[in-house]
Amino acid sequence: MDDGDCFGRGELFNPILAMGTQVSCLLVMSHFFQLLLKPLGQPGPVAQILAGFVLGPSCLSHIETVKTFFLSNSADYYETMALYARIIIMFLIGLETDFPYLRRNLRVAGIIACASSFICSLFAIALTSFIYEETGAHGSGVMMALTLAVILSNTASPFVARLVHDFRFASTDIGRLAISSALIGDAYAVFLLIIISRNKHEYDFPNWVMLGILYFIIVIAVIIINRHVANWLNRRNRNQKYLKNTEIFVLLAILFVAATSLETMGFSSIIACFLIGALFPRGGKTGRTLLIKLSYSVQNFVLPIYFGYTGFKADVTLINSFRNFAIVAIVILLSIGGKVTGTLAACLHLKIPLNEGVLLAFLMNLKGHVDLLALTIGVENKVMSSQIFYSLMMAAVVINSLIWGPLIAFMVRRESDMLGYKHVAFEFQSPESELKLLACVHGPRPVATMIGLIATCKGSENVAITPYLMHLIELPEKTKTNLLYHQKEEDELSDDDNYGGNDVVEINEAVDIFTAETGVIIHQVKVVSPFASMYADVCEFAEDIRASIIILPFHKHQRIDGKLESGKEGIRTTNQKILRYAKCSVAILVDRGLTAGTSYTSGSGSLQHVAMLFFGGPDDREALGLSKRLGMHHHINLTVIRFLHKSVERGSMGINIAQKEEDVLMAISNHESDKDADNTTLSDFFNRFVTSGQVGYVEKHVENGEETASALRDIADMYSMFIVGKGGRGHSLTNGMSEWEECPELGKVGDFLASSDFDLSGSVLVVQQHIPSKNGDEDQ
Repeated sequence: MDDGDCFGRGELFNPILAMGTQVSCLLVMSHFFQLLLKPLGQPGPVAQILAGFVLGPSCLSHIETVKTFFLSNSADYYETMALYARIIIMFLIGLETDFPYLRRNLRVAGIIACASSFICSLFAIALTSFIYEETGAHGSGVMMALTLAVILSNTASPFVARLVHDFRFASTDIGRLAISSALIGDAYAVFLLIIISRNKHEYDFPNWVMLGILYFIIVIAVIIINRHVANWLNRRNRNQKYLKNTEIFVLLAILFVAATSLETMGFSSIIACFLIGALFPRGGKTGRTLLIKLSYSVQNFVLPIYFGYTGFKADVTLINSFRNFAIVAIVILLSIGGKVTGTLAACLHLKIPLNEGVLLAFLMNLKGHVDLLALTIGVENKVMSSQIFYSLMMAAVVINSLIWGPLIAFMVRRESDMLGYKHVAFEFQSPESELKLLACVHGPRPVATMIGLIATCKGSENVAITPYLMHLIELPEKTKTNLLYHQKEEDELSDDDNYGGNDVVEINEAVDIFTAETGVIIHQVKVVSPFASMYADVCEFAEDIRASIIILPFHKHQRIDGKLESGKEGIRTTNQKILRYAKCSVAILVDRGLTAGTSYTSGSGSLQHVAMLFFGGPDDREALGLSKRLGMHHHINLTVIRFLHKSVERGSMGINIAQKEEDVLMAISNHESDKDADNTTLSDFFNRFVTSGQVGYVEKHVENGEETASALRDIADMYSMFIVGKGGRGHSLTNGMSEWEECPELGKVGDFLASSDFDLSGSVLVVQQHIPSKNGDEDQ
């Protein structure tokens, strides 16, 4: 026993050594529970809180030797470590937050957060006198009411953010809305926390006002300093993929100095760290490096320790009487009732579906962040003198999270249809709706045109776009068995890795220039995989981000003499598999190279002429739907060219179509419905875009494929890009365009435009619409 006391209470470094050993035990235990609970569908935070719960005074710390070890003098070090953990967690949440979405939906998220917080605060006021008497408290009743308001109304934003990421619906509207609402709920709780901690420093009202002004000055100053430092670091060593560790240390030092200064002044740094992260410059290798390195360390080390420490602080052994049990149960039930009532009332007002509202209410009930901080500050500042109140509320917060984590996991599985990937074709999308797209490249060659295409797909300036650029790198089959997941992560963290080489630097530089010119953030992803399984990585990622379209580079590239030269066969095979298995629309870009991608950016004054070739069918309707967005871009002059049979009356837009005998031979069961859909889609398009003068419209009447090919040759030099649908079955206007199809994945027209025999200077974009299969296994 003496040795145990010496271990925790001896020299200065003994508590630090004890804490290091305890943290190691916590990490091992949390990973053990994670392996145990993951097959049951439980998220990481639940396993981590449970690990701390088991190691804490509720379970193993009842054993005398374990108690001596875990409850040693290192408690103060734990509090300091928890502070640093909060700083880095909230900064990372800010970096990862879709700030444009939060800004666009601030009203909706604010109504949900305020409604639930308001109801919970009313419940807290009503409950205060009962708990004050039952726990034998002697402190301030007002402070206890504020503490109860924090406990009932707060939503732990780190818990919510981690949960929606673990369940893979962070990119959905409901996932982003839950994170945004949780952050606003956190802000309300922090405001109450500042009032609770006002006794920490005896300042009068004018001094608090001055400190509040100083608070905002510090936050704004750090944001400005970060912007200048990040831009300076981006300009240094352009050939370097990522920042060096010393450079990252400087950036984090600025953050920690500012955060600890705010804490010393008596303010919580939670919201400040979030704002600093949310307003940190995203473009360039500075933001890219911080996201990669912080995500890996926070998710694997900081969060398990932070959530584990949350569970460690609970002591359910104090719930040893009916009175104490009743107090904990009432707090949990009122928290549930307040959150559910307030959130559902807000969702009813906002016309959010009931099932989404219920899930939001459950997510908003997650605890374990500001709640624990409020209780700790309340006890330290002696605003409440009841240790029983502190212990019971700690237990209530942890038990609440342990209950709701599994319940949310169950509901997510039950509502898989609501949260699952639901692709909406461009044919039915509004061009003003948010666009999520995934563009893929195998090297830097097509990046300029691909980025330019991303810029034009945005359409109007006020349309939201979330673009991803995926760098696909071939992993030789022979090394596949030797490359583990963590080694892929190390590849991201190293400056001298072999995967990607200098291509990564060139791609990063092109993306950074685009972001600096347009302000549009392109999220970059790297996939290292053999060609045989590369398609699965692309399709899975597109499903995770809810992409509307995947844009792939053609397997041929243009030489200096203008001819197309074949690249690796694996690229073509990957494209074919993605066309078959992707659960969204897919486009293949034939980059001619002469149309520089930078000419598409909003910073350029040049006007680009783009042609959309319409023959009919679902793929052409999808290409027309995508073209709507391009037509709204102020530097794009779009012309829709519809090819019709000569038998169709001119100027009728093909509504009254005279069927010829040879057409009947090619008719299929849904031929007439396709014709009707084509005419309806084109009529709507014509009335909205052509009559207003935004888009040009031309009809070309041809007899067969030979005349179609001749018409295409006539317009070959008039446009910098051609957009066409892949096309499924045969069409009388494309029959006989070529003796054989060299690349069937492009369709007849796309294959003709991409052929070496066709003298074309413009790029070609071939679009395929996703058609869900009846059995869900195949698309085409």
